[in-house]
Amino acid sequence: MRIALFFLVFIFSISGAQAQSEVLARNFFDQGEFEKALKTYEKLVAENPQNTSYFFGLVESHQQLENFEKAEELLRQKLNNSANNPTLLIELGHNYELQGNDERAQKFYAEALSAVDSRPNYAYSIARTFQKYSLLKNAAETYEKAMELNNELNYNLQLARIYGEQGKIEAMFKNYLELVEANPDFFAIANREFGKYISSDPSIEANTVFRRLLLTKLQQNPSLLYNEMLSWLFIQEQEFLKAFAQEKAIYRRSDKSLQSILSLAVIAREAEDYDAATEIVNYVIEEAPSENIVLQASQFLLKIRLENEGDKAYAEVEEKYRALFEEFGKGINTLALQIDFANFLAFKIDEKNTAISLLRELVEKTTRDFDKALVKLALADILVLQEKFNEALINYSQVQNLVKNVRISQNARFKVAKTSYFKGDFKWAKQQLDVLKSSTSQLIANDAMELSLLIEDNSIEDSTQTALKKYARADLLAFQEKNSEAIELLGEILNDHKGEKIEDEALLKQARLFEETEQFTAAKNNYLGIIENFNADILADNAHYYLAELYANRLEDPEKAKEYYEQIIFNFADSIYFVEARKKYRALRGDYEKTP
Repeated sequence: MRIALFFLVFIFSISGAQAQSEVLARNFFDQGEFEKALKTYEKLVAENPQNTSYFFGLVESHQQLENFEKAEELLRQKLNNSANNPTLLIELGHNYELQGNDERAQKFYAEALSAVDSRPNYAYSIARTFQKYSLLKNAAETYEKAMELNNELNYNLQLARIYGEQGKIEAMFKNYLELVEANPDFFAIANREFGKYISSDPSIEANTVFRRLLLTKLQQNPSLLYNEMLSWLFIQEQEFLKAFAQEKAIYRRSDKSLQSILSLAVIAREAEDYDAATEIVNYVIEEAPSENIVLQASQFLLKIRLENEGDKAYAEVEEKYRALFEEFGKGINTLALQIDFANFLAFKIDEKNTAISLLRELVEKTTRDFDKALVKLALADILVLQEKFNEALINYSQVQNLVKNVRISQNARFKVAKTSYFKGDFKWAKQQLDVLKSSTSQLIANDAMELSLLIEDNSIEDSTQTALKKYARADLLAFQEKNSEAIELLGEILNDHKGEKIEDEALLKQARLFEETEQFTAAKNNYLGIIENFNADILADNAHYYLAELYANRLEDPEKAKEYYEQIIFNFADSIYFVEARKKYRALRGDYEKTP
């Protein structure tokens, strides 16, 4: 027993030492210290000659030191001892290519490819080795030949990716479509690949090719699969009414619910295409099989009108709310509508007391804890609006007790912190925020981290927290939708506290409010102020992204927008805006190439 235990310990100690040596060898190689890498790999190969990772590390080290003859000797020895492994022919070809002997290299590549004739199942390893050296044409030919020889082999996914890298857009889409046709569950995976090429611009080649292929497929075979894909494409292009036509076809020819059509309306609304969203929702109301869907859709229409028309629609919106209550009553079935109406009363037409009375009555009607929590959360928000902070804190805390460990509970906790911040109790606010940094909701965690950093940064140098108190007040005014007053107070902070930590925060907050009040030039100047003076600070990526969006959507200067999206791609790779910036940069660039 002791001998066996000793043997196991000995074996593990050897394997551990080899793993450390391999890491060391790779580090030497990556840092360009090829002599040291070579010596380390030689030792590893001597100890474990069957390990292919060690072997190829040794070969690559020789190649970097231009010891091509030695590299060839090693590869030929390996080839002779491995039953003529065709991937080693590619390695030999690559060794000649490094020496500039392309003619000899091509002979080895051709020999490797011909191995597929007798062994089609080797295609994957051969093609992967070609791809390792960016020999995409050879890799594609390998997969194509194997599929011709053995129709049970399916390399459509691998070929699609290679075609994409080669810029063969039509061939790429055809392969993906074959995969989806064979297995519709693959649609979600294919969409992620399509997203690398499809743009919001319907005129670029990738969009045009994909749309033509789908329409042709739909004419040949009226499968709902093609309607779904066309709907997805039109959504990417923000052609929501065209997507709506596809969704209607799907709804009429299947047993699917209206939910996907409602989801399309939500997407259109988020893109601020209010006319399309309205038309889609009106269709849902006409077709709705239940009162509940009619209610949801009608509620959604009111939100669209408020966002699109603002105070011009207040009188008609209030009348419509009351008409819906006449039709559907004020029971638990209209709880969400009643909460919306209370928010409308409080935030839009300044009837806060009426809103509070409505919500307090609703609390008494509710029996489910979750419903009660929703109402109390809305009630607390309106109490904050009235600056009744202590009463609001009580209601937020009650929400946390009613529903534990769910999103609404974490939201209530964040609002406890935000309310404490509004009233100037920064220490307690920060304690709550630090707990929320690990929230399961990424949005809440990000908001908590930002507010915590704001409090921390502006409490170190200024023990009186004068600037922070003013900023919290401006933040509250913005919450109360008193944008002009908030902008004025932020301007005061920028004048009286120039050079202090709060300056970039005040510039950003004021810029966002300038955008809300359609003062776009003023917003642009604030963003530029952050970029010019605080480019190494935490809000620099925010400023770049918001400025890019401003140029793209409001100032109609796509070249400037592209410039600031590009800055995020190259200088802020860890930004939360990185993925969106890359996507929008590619769309503005107007092609289907992969972005940097």
